Amino acid sequence: MSETPNLSLPLVAAAQAQKHVTVNEALLLLDALASLRLESVVETAPPGSPADGDRYGLPAGATGAWSGHAGELAIRIGGGWVFREPVLGQVGYVADEARLAVFRPGLGWASALAASPNGASLSPAVIEEEVALAGPFVDTVAPIPARALVLAVSVRTVTGVTGATSFDCGIVGEPSKFGGSLGAAVGATNVGVVGPFAVYADTPVRLTANGGDFSGGAVRVAMQVARFTAPAS
Repeated sequence: MSETPNLSLPLVAAAQAQKHVTVNEALLLLDALASLRLESVVETAPPGSPADGDRYGLPAGATGAWSGHAGELAIRIGGGWVFREPVLGQVGYVADEARLAVFRPGLGWASALAASPNGASLSPAVIEEEVALAGPFVDTVAPIPARALVLAVSVRTVTGVTGATSFDCGIVGEPSKFGGSLGAAVGATNVGVVGPFAVYADTPVRLTANGGDFSGGAVRVAMQVARFTAPAS
């Protein structure tokens, strides 16, 4: 056996010369693969200025120095890219999406609470956006995604609201579905828990001004939902 069975770390051979080379290679790979932090699992092109220790999960269509390595991990070591196959059940933190994800061969990095052998899954998601306030109402750019089950929409006033005395949080047709007469002062929060309901099309969250139009301020909106996928095969 020349490698470890799980992480494929190189082993020192009997009477091997230059043992430190093999040991150092194994330590660098262990440093990269343990406590895995992935910069991204959707980027297809290598970054312009990577740092040693950066790691990426490579999707289909990887290009440049990553070409031909879709489904693998790209690890920056010693100024170059080293590639390794992730193992079934390996867990990583996806930094650009702020989520934990589990690897399954052929299905990629999924943040599923539960998944079938063929890729059907139930996954939690939090979609967050800071909304600048102006006019009688403002809709989020990022919507509650189609075919999601909404559990809550929470808000925090991050810049004091002006023009309006308070605001409602909801959707078109139900302006206070997630909370009414919410605070205009910096630091005011509300967690708009709802009896779970389904949305069948992308649905923005709407913030509606009370007592006058918005003339300024900003509110951070977080949509807490459950998402589902059908079997992949």
